[in-house]
Amino acid sequence: MLPWKRVLRPLAALLLTTAVAVVPATTAQAADAAATSSSGWNDYSCKPSAAHPRPVVLVHGTLGNSVDNWLGLAPYLKGRGYCVFSLDYGQLPGVPFFHALGPIDKSAEQLSAYVDKVLAATGAAEADLVGHSQGGMMPRYYVKFLGGAAKVNALVGIAPNNHGTTLSGLANLLPYFPGAEDLLSSATPALAQQVAGSDFMNKLNAGGDTVSGVRYTVIATKYDEVVTPYRTQFLTGPDVKNVLIQDLCAVDISEHAFLGLTDRIAFHEVANALDPAHASPTTCASGIS
Repeated sequence: MLPWKRVLRPLAALLLTTAVAVVPATTAQAADAAATSSSGWNDYSCKPSAAHPRPVVLVHGTLGNSVDNWLGLAPYLKGRGYCVFSLDYGQLPGVPFFHALGPIDKSAEQLSAYVDKVLAATGAAEADLVGHSQGGMMPRYYVKFLGGAAKVNALVGIAPNNHGTTLSGLANLLPYFPGAEDLLSSATPALAQQVAGSDFMNKLNAGGDTVSGVRYTVIATKYDEVVTPYRTQFLTGPDVKNVLIQDLCAVDISEHAFLGLTDRIAFHEVANALDPAHASPTTCASGIS
């Protein structure tokens, strides 16, 4: 039987993309700026400490933005002494607030410029990147093709779409509807590029998942309903750690969105990935620490 509930979720996301066009961009941008300022991240006067010598750049997911995706994790890391930054990328004309819909290779160019800006401001030689969903995968393009390997120490992906997804079966329907895939490509390129077997995914993963000199961590949940099957999120290669959150806390029921938005058990594992020399066991109790 076709799992309608799961198919409707990505469809609802597409509808939200269209509906948000009626939201005034200035209102959203003003709210974003106020939230970021009051939360203490994106502070370009922040200088990394000896304990945390690299700035952390947060990379939001599809339909996300630099503030709302990180209202949980950014203060969590800031409170632990990190210089934390986040960017918007993949904007489409006439679609405010919801981003990461443009061509992923172009988004990687935006990330490259932003990392340069953060490194120049902080004086650090390298940054650590933490991304959610598309934001955990897109930096791999930057690292692999745009010179990012020389500027990135670690990449942490939370529910990253590393090898393409079926969107719980939706992508498998595309061949039966001639023209549908082309429509997605022209209207929202990043969605089509994230389908398993796309030209973008084939290029990204050709020759191996990883690049020498970068540490990779993947944090996944078995309840992910967007990047499916969830094990396709995992990477293969040296300096890779693949984590299933239920192996750390069996009762953690976070799905794709909440793993990156609110799951403090996942946040604790992010902190471990950023500072493995001082890592502590991640358990269910990490959710209240």
